[in-house]
Amino acid sequence: MKIGKSFKKTAFALSAALCLSAFADTVHLVQKGETLYSIGRKYQITLSELRVANNLSENDVLKFGQKLNIPSPDIENAAILNSNAGNGSQSYSSSSLDVYAVQKGDTFYGIARKYNIKVAELFAMNDLGENDVLKAGQKLKVPSRSSPGAENLPDLKEADPRKYSGTKGSDGLVWPVKSPRVTYVNGKVSGVQLSASNKEKVMNIMAGTVMYCGTYRGFGEVVFVQSKTGLVYAYTGMCEIKVKKGDYVVYGDTIGLAGVDAISKEPRLTLMVFSNGSPIDPAKAPRG
Repeated sequence: MKIGKSFKKTAFALSAALCLSAFADTVHLVQKGETLYSIGRKYQITLSELRVANNLSENDVLKFGQKLNIPSPDIENAAILNSNAGNGSQSYSSSSLDVYAVQKGDTFYGIARKYNIKVAELFAMNDLGENDVLKAGQKLKVPSRSSPGAENLPDLKEADPRKYSGTKGSDGLVWPVKSPRVTYVNGKVSGVQLSASNKEKVMNIMAGTVMYCGTYRGFGEVVFVQSKTGLVYAYTGMCEIKVKKGDYVVYGDTIGLAGVDAISKEPRLTLMVFSNGSPIDPAKAPRG
């Protein structure tokens, strides 16, 4: 099952060909001895995404032959679902909301996709989180068909996954790597791409807790750091990680090494920052 579409998408693939395959609907048949952890590693997505995509709680045990929906990689959903930040990137008035009765077999991802919103937004509307599971007959608030985000949006999965909007110097700002060329990327990715030296040390720019680290499909090695204010800093495109989940990292700590971008074949790092499920300009994000 694919993740719900949104007017603010934040996912890209290694190349156009990889992009096409990565966004295909996938169903995994559980084999003997498999766990959510091993399946997440196989498809390079997070446990939180797997649980939400399949309406599973932390205590559910997999069964041999069970079918699991494998969601398409979405770095924004991954960052928010693996943090303790408040979810939701859009406010809806009561007049712009409808009520949806949960059907047997529904998942948060399926409902979010139906209404063209992010899972994080669906959670926010209903004061729910990744540990909640759906029950048939449950009533959920959803955007009305006339509200923003509920209209039919173009499918961008076959488009160039990265849209550039200009390159500039570092402007005296502190970045995770030294004196980078800063290129804004938008469309499927909302953030900045930073030039780097091969295997250059990647510096943490805001103190916080490592909420997730590991390989994420289409993004290489990634680290999500959540600050005390709830902002999530997503460092992606690394070749090696130097921290582990649960670590508290301070400003200046080395969290990994810059990798080589699969498309440009140059050492680069991508930085994205999320506030309540919505990407913000990394240049304006706090440091310290």
